[in-house]
Amino acid sequence: MKPTLLVVLALLASAWAQNLNPQQALERLFTLRPAKAEWFAPAFLSQVAPAQIDQIIAQLEAQLGKYQAVRPEGQDFVVEMEKGLVPTKIALDAQGRITGLLFQTPRPKVNSLEAALAGFRGLPGRVSVLVLEDGQPKASLNPDEPLAVGSAFKLAVLAALKAEIESGKRKWSDVVELRPEWKSLPSGVLHTWPNGSPLTLHTLAAEMISISDNTAADALISILGREAVEAVAPRNRPFLTTKEAFALKNPANKALLERYLKGDATVRAALLPELKNAPLPMEADFTRGPLALQVEWFFSVRELCTLMERVQSLPLMSINPGVANPADWARVAFKGGSEPGVLNLTTGLETPLSPQSREGKGGKRYCVSATWNNPQEALDEQKFIMLYSGLLEALRLGP
Repeated sequence: MKPTLLVVLALLASAWAQNLNPQQALERLFTLRPAKAEWFAPAFLSQVAPAQIDQIIAQLEAQLGKYQAVRPEGQDFVVEMEKGLVPTKIALDAQGRITGLLFQTPRPKVNSLEAALAGFRGLPGRVSVLVLEDGQPKASLNPDEPLAVGSAFKLAVLAALKAEIESGKRKWSDVVELRPEWKSLPSGVLHTWPNGSPLTLHTLAAEMISISDNTAADALISILGREAVEAVAPRNRPFLTTKEAFALKNPANKALLERYLKGDATVRAALLPELKNAPLPMEADFTRGPLALQVEWFFSVRELCTLMERVQSLPLMSINPGVANPADWARVAFKGGSEPGVLNLTTGLETPLSPQSREGKGGKRYCVSATWNNPQEALDEQKFIMLYSGLLEALRLGP
């Protein structure tokens, strides 16, 4: 009995699927629609339906235009669209079925740094951007305007710690025991650790930068002394711990907040002891929009780049590369910050040394810092990150 044409085609399709490599599997998702269940492993289908993949691809097309190609990028891939690039991770099983799929934040196609900067000008609220090359401005937008930067303030804490280590006053290996009064709200994990846990200063710094651990930041502010951090961030007096800032933002502490905001630096410092026992807000309090953005840490992007320059060489700055692709650079250092109404991204970058230089010179150092504040409406974080990625892409591509 001869097999029918449909059976032959099904067998050929099955054999083709088993021979797919990851790049071909990605190409199929963008060129053959709708997605079929047999393209995915059962474990993947238990979490994500093929229709959801189609929906995501449709959203990418609406944002970035038509699909053009897939190409390798390091160990992963980039999906090229008309207006942008989508970094993508994909994994297949032995049968060529998709077991893992991650579309990352798109990068816009840009032909110049100025074109990449243009998108920031249309954002509602207050925006500042600075791109430095070897300390000299390459592009900027309101670079000296102090804005709220969220956890990017932790660059100042790290700079103060580094200064004391370089002076010989402290060592990275110094050990402290975790105190209950240091414990703040997330982000981070140290607030869940047992009191008395031994921690090196390096561990605190690495947690503070890589996962923006608030308890680690408050511990270091306490260990160094508030004045040491204020020395590198003089606008922010008194320099608040995250726990103090959270207490002031708590709607239940409205009277305390009003007294704080009406006072000068001296009055505010005198109020800090009252914050120790003030109740902290609930997570739900931050879902309703910006909370008391007058209580924040204020830096210009130029000041953040100055701080980044001080700490950029520390290995712990590269644990979390942020938006940048480490494969594109010799070195990436990153710290960002956010809360409702506030977003900052600050990245230090280094290019490889020039092979033509006998002295091993020629590598460039960049700082890219961008801040967005808007107390009136929710921030479109994905749009901001995409615009920021455009700056990085313009630098990567060069003149």
